[in-house]
Amino acid sequence: MYLQRLVTRRSVLATLAAPHFVKAAPRELRCDVAILGGGTGGVAAALAALRNGMRVVLTEETDWIGGQLTSQAVPPDEHPWIEQFGRTRSYAAYRAAVREYYRAHYPLSEDARSAAFLNPGGGTVSPLTHEPRVSLAVLESMLAPYSGGGELIVLLRHKPVGADVDGDRVRAVRVRSLEAGVDRIITAEYFLDATEQGDLLPLTRTEFVTGFESIRKTGEPHAPEQAQPANIQAFTLCFAVDHFPGENHVIDKPEEYGFWRDYVPRMRPPWPGRLLSWSMTEPISLKERKVVFDPAGEAPRAGALNLWLYRRIARAKNFAAGAYRSDITLINWPQNDYWLGNLHGVAEDEAARHLRRARQLSLSLLYWMQTEAPRPDGGAGWPGLRLRYDVTGTEDGLAKAPYIRESRRIEAEFTVLEQHVGTDARMRLTGQKRDEIAAEPFPDSVGVGSYRIDLHPSSGGDNYIDVSSLPFQIPLGAFIPKRVENVLPACKNLGTTHITNGCYRLHPVEWNIGESAGALAAHAVSAKQPPRRIRNHSRLLREFQEKLMAQGVELAWPRLGPR
Repeated sequence: MYLQRLVTRRSVLATLAAPHFVKAAPRELRCDVAILGGGTGGVAAALAALRNGMRVVLTEETDWIGGQLTSQAVPPDEHPWIEQFGRTRSYAAYRAAVREYYRAHYPLSEDARSAAFLNPGGGTVSPLTHEPRVSLAVLESMLAPYSGGGELIVLLRHKPVGADVDGDRVRAVRVRSLEAGVDRIITAEYFLDATEQGDLLPLTRTEFVTGFESIRKTGEPHAPEQAQPANIQAFTLCFAVDHFPGENHVIDKPEEYGFWRDYVPRMRPPWPGRLLSWSMTEPISLKERKVVFDPAGEAPRAGALNLWLYRRIARAKNFAAGAYRSDITLINWPQNDYWLGNLHGVAEDEAARHLRRARQLSLSLLYWMQTEAPRPDGGAGWPGLRLRYDVTGTEDGLAKAPYIRESRRIEAEFTVLEQHVGTDARMRLTGQKRDEIAAEPFPDSVGVGSYRIDLHPSSGGDNYIDVSSLPFQIPLGAFIPKRVENVLPACKNLGTTHITNGCYRLHPVEWNIGESAGALAAHAVSAKQPPRRIRNHSRLLREFQEKLMAQGVELAWPRLGPR
């Protein structure tokens, strides 16, 4: 009976999540708005442009739309007020649809089914930890009416490889099918870069920055004396596991296991010992932090974080007896952050080498947990940990795409600095007390977000930079390139710095950025006004902001304290 239910459930998932891959697309496509990159921001941008009457072409390098939520296998990381406010209406609809999908298609327990704020995984990182295929099904269903109606063409397994640029405008972008090697030309009024690493920016000659800016340029308290453009946050190849005591699911020993088992990070300040251990740097204090890993535990041990619960995406007790024989947890930890090199700003063969090594790191972490990792009972290893290939939809069991924390970023008309959003920086700047302070108000706000300035260890050898930030606004000026007129950022590639990228990069903020970019492009087409003029003309700005608010985009926070 369990197998029958499992097959039926997976069949439903496979049907509803079937990608809109256009295998016979013409070699030339014309649209109003072209969105390069189908991640979290890209999907939100497409939805906004489509509901405002645009014809859209959306491309995605993998075969799953959704980015962080799906192909990168990162469950939502959200602020404490996400159930009530601080999100767009469409993001709230996405979250509600995830819960409804579980209620409609999964054998939930009665307690879980009746929970107002169902958390399928019961993870501690978010009130909505869940399996990536569910997000895939939901996002596909949100786009499906437009795809069926012909307003939207989705090209999966396509990436931008070139552009036709005329002065300050882009005429067309060339994308390549990674399946057939065929090139297609997309002509549009506006091109939105929603790629995970800002791949469209160099192709269109849109000015951009990477890595750390200098304190001389930004004045940020946590910036270095000299710019460090190659100093970029770690990326991670995530994976999912479940656990069956008494069984043996040990993978083949990874080729680089010896290196990663003995690897001691060289960091400033120092990392506390080997990377593969249950000790790590505590992000805020930078002191040693001990954690535990206990697949049988439901609560922290002696106050220590249980990594099994942290990003758990399926809690067996939330489902009918026998439906899930084990919890499923998602592994996205400091132990599989890769910081020995970058994926952009380097030659293709070097980027490929770092991606291979990151795969080896994640597989080595799993092998270590299966064979050598200290257990709470004094033993070593959990051979019953099983890699869930089906959760990520890949042959090696790792996520389809690396989780990218830091992208190329446009040189914008306005750049968000630590002084605008950092709690301590704001206090020093304004002289106000902690309980009085608020982030810089932006008169051109096109959304809101909240997250700590959370920078993971970087390729330049910096340990965590994790400082308090205030609930902030997203300024329209950060969307406007200094020169190019019809390219807009639609994810984590807007005008932030290395520091402020740390709080503008997570799921609900990226969604809001993408949604506002898609709405901006649509409004620019309809009003026949360029985005730069919309931002800098008070009446045009007010009209655009009113349209955003009418469509459920919050432009300001209620009065809240620091995070």
